[in-house]
Amino acid sequence: MGDHKKQYDAVIIGSGFGGTMMAHSLVNAGWRVLMLERGNWVHRGPENWGLMGSVDLTPHYSQDSPLRVVAGGNKKVMGSYSCVGGPSVFYGGVSFRFREKDFTPGPEITGESGAEWPISYSDLEPYYTKAEALLDISGEADIDPTEPFRSNPFPQGPGELAGISEKVKNAAKGLGLNPFQLPLAINYRNNDRNKCISCTTCDTFACAINAKNDLATMIIPALIDKGMTLQPNTIVTHLNTGNGNITSIDCFDKTTGEQQTVKAGTVILSAGAMGSPHLLMASGLGDHNPGGDNIGRFLMRHVNAIIFGIFPGTADKEKRFHKQMAVMDYYFGHQDIAAPSGKLGSLQQMPTPPAGLVQKELPGPLGKLLSPGVRLLTGMLAIAEDQPQYNNYITVDPETTDQFGLPQPVVSHHYSERDLAALKVLALQGKKILKKAGALLHYIHHIRTFSHAVGTVRMGKDPKTSVLDEHCRFRGIDNLYVVDGSFMPTSAAVNPSLTIAANALRVGDFISGQKQAASNEEKAKLK
Repeated sequence: MGDHKKQYDAVIIGSGFGGTMMAHSLVNAGWRVLMLERGNWVHRGPENWGLMGSVDLTPHYSQDSPLRVVAGGNKKVMGSYSCVGGPSVFYGGVSFRFREKDFTPGPEITGESGAEWPISYSDLEPYYTKAEALLDISGEADIDPTEPFRSNPFPQGPGELAGISEKVKNAAKGLGLNPFQLPLAINYRNNDRNKCISCTTCDTFACAINAKNDLATMIIPALIDKGMTLQPNTIVTHLNTGNGNITSIDCFDKTTGEQQTVKAGTVILSAGAMGSPHLLMASGLGDHNPGGDNIGRFLMRHVNAIIFGIFPGTADKEKRFHKQMAVMDYYFGHQDIAAPSGKLGSLQQMPTPPAGLVQKELPGPLGKLLSPGVRLLTGMLAIAEDQPQYNNYITVDPETTDQFGLPQPVVSHHYSERDLAALKVLALQGKKILKKAGALLHYIHHIRTFSHAVGTVRMGKDPKTSVLDEHCRFRGIDNLYVVDGSFMPTSAAVNPSLTIAANALRVGDFISGQKQAASNEEKAKLK
């Protein structure tokens, strides 16, 4: 547990991609860092392969601070995911860079939202390279027609394709497309770590043998060895201010049941695109920010759906991992007369769904009856970029508090007509690929979770329409930075994790550089 009499240079709230990559920058710059994480370590072992191993079925999906859903979502009350390493522990490992044009989105995406990126792809490119190296990303270059410039090749080449992936690849090629292997944070090397065995419990599962290159495996232990203090099972309840700074942080230790207060010169908030605005609003920090009315606003979550192909027999006869292929040919548009103008999105192969989740969603005899039928399915995930809309938000209800004294978060989200039109076009293309691969019928499963949530504490050039400056500093509070997915002005149409990681490395370099510059200036004055 953290020694709260110790003076820390930085307190980092959250151990996901933003918090951990920020910690990597600061710890390696010699900073004394305390990391506070709401969840616990995920145990690795045979249970991760079991029927109850998918994240929604584990203790790491919690409703101790329930989210009330006014509109959107898959339930009226939803829980949250929390563990050391954040979403990386349970994600499928997909690690895309945003495309160059994603940083200059057209009006068909931004509309009247005022969304604008104060940084460019070239600002992030060196940090994409660094993040890929830290996570040892495997990938396949020079096929994707939208692939952005990269200064270094992928650290690893792609893994061996499953039989069903070969079918999907050949089907897409037969339609004149350019399929390529997804960039994945998975260990395919023969090194001192366990090599991926291509099991079917990967996406939404923690890796039982630590072959997924998640943060809890690849980065956090090394940071602890270098002196970082990690305190898991800790709920941050309030950020206290004074003289334009965060002066202290109130938190609750779930292990001891004690209230605690910690202090640091710099505070990094990385609690996720739902958790960070929740804490900012609970702490009343909007009053300090000229764009404070935008906290919690412009919630984006991608408009996405899985197009499942129903095959005449077992789709994945080898029973192996097959989230492997991607098609980006429609990313920047499609000539279909029904397609909206401008950017659409991506198609990614999706594996056969876990039987345990089917039984959870369809409890009782029906779930047990239908769950064996998942063997007939494999799919394509359509991810369309959603428009940032002011009326999509997370806010707080101060009249209802949880056991920790935090006001209840309340979320409301609707897709625009354009969002749904873009998804419809992508889903049709996904059906064509699966049909050519051998599917007889199709079933579309619309994803209504907030797994790709971004945009609720966005960065920008205009202080009136954005909460953060170009360095992700919270305007009005000099020592507070926000580096999870909430910083994004637009969502692009690929998985956000690598961009969150790269941006956190960028901001970490800026913060440590500022401190070093101040130290050098002070030394110069003393000479």
